[in-house]
Amino acid sequence: MILACNYEEVTALTHGAQAVLESQRGSGSAVAAPSEGLGAVEALLPQLSGDLTVYTIREQRQVERAVRIIVLHLRDEMSATVRATHPAHEDAVAAYFDFAHALAVLNRVQELGEEMQALMEVITGEPPNAETTRTFRFPD
Repeated sequence: MILACNYEEVTALTHGAQAVLESQRGSGSAVAAPSEGLGAVEALLPQLSGDLTVYTIREQRQVERAVRIIVLHLRDEMSATVRATHPAHEDAVAAYFDFAHALAVLNRVQELGEEMQALMEVITGEPPNAETTRTFRFPD
């Protein structure tokens, strides 16, 4: 299944993913995102060159986990920028658009997951289980 992403969304996700990973490397403190979440962000980063292809529900869940972490980071970044400057400051506006573009992708990733699960139930006659989420491949 293909998740269409425009240039602005890919740019926002890339910026957010890099910021998440940099903040974890440089912090020296407890990791804000679980290691599996950071692994999902690391796995997503090289795929951020255009539309995303998702073949399994497991992959969709990994993409959703990564994008959720990125959205939370960008929201915090936006809030900090607004507090440090003002709402109409150029940096605050740019931070808002990064957050908003990533949030829009998160919404579509969640919708894709719901569609994939519904399709799986129609095809197999039962909800996805651990094996089918990993092995059942959807065409793109």
